[in-house]
Amino acid sequence: MDALSLTKKENIATVTIQSPPANALSSQILKDLATALDDVENDSTIKAVVIQGEGKFFSAGADIKEFTSLQSADDYEDLASQGQNLFRRIEKFKVPVIASIHGAALGGGLELAMSCHVRIVTKSAKLGLPELTLGIIPGFAGTQRLPQHVGMAKAYEMILTGEPISGEEAAALGLANHAVDEDSLEEFSMNLAKKFAAKSGPSINAVMKLIPFSQTSQFKEGVKREAEEFGKVFGNEDAKEGIQAFIEKRKPNFKDQ
Repeated sequence: MDALSLTKKENIATVTIQSPPANALSSQILKDLATALDDVENDSTIKAVVIQGEGKFFSAGADIKEFTSLQSADDYEDLASQGQNLFRRIEKFKVPVIASIHGAALGGGLELAMSCHVRIVTKSAKLGLPELTLGIIPGFAGTQRLPQHVGMAKAYEMILTGEPISGEEAAALGLANHAVDEDSLEEFSMNLAKKFAAKSGPSINAVMKLIPFSQTSQFKEGVKREAEEFGKVFGNEDAKEGIQAFIEKRKPNFKDQ
């Protein structure tokens, strides 16, 4: 796991994404994250997990350049399903998972964070789903989870504009549990993890099974449809233009086709 590390201390596992400069979520990082979860799942001493990013960002999104190597709508749908399945696994994990967010959690980075049970952000962090600015759409269940956290109206605004919000606004909306100063993020996140880990293991496991029953029954269908649309959109000329413009660092010229 060259781009991801796993450490354990005091019944807490810390997963650190280490893929500078943006900690982009490549297929390999998704696989490494799954491997880290396997390790934690098989360790009965772990009672909480913290996911964080090394360097300037939590994660600035999926690996856009990797998209150019995919050939068909089925390839894109498979990629979406890979991320969705992994993040659903985090959401259903046996112990609480905390996303400790600094810098930016954008696109796939925010989708990863939203699959965690608790989000701690720095006040200056940027959180958003900018996919439509590239002519594509969120593919790791962003269209389904964001409305659960911020409500339908704000989700429409954030996804359709692609504009990020600050950590402070995220906390005010309920997208984040707490917004803290940058120099206290790590300590705050670890202290919260320690509070979780101080509880009885069986009671933690029981609660982690029970709370998800409160979710809407349409969620599973929603993420399935998102993966299908993700695959279709990538066959459009606008998606090709948006990705190329991103790589060339210019404004895309969309033609609505």
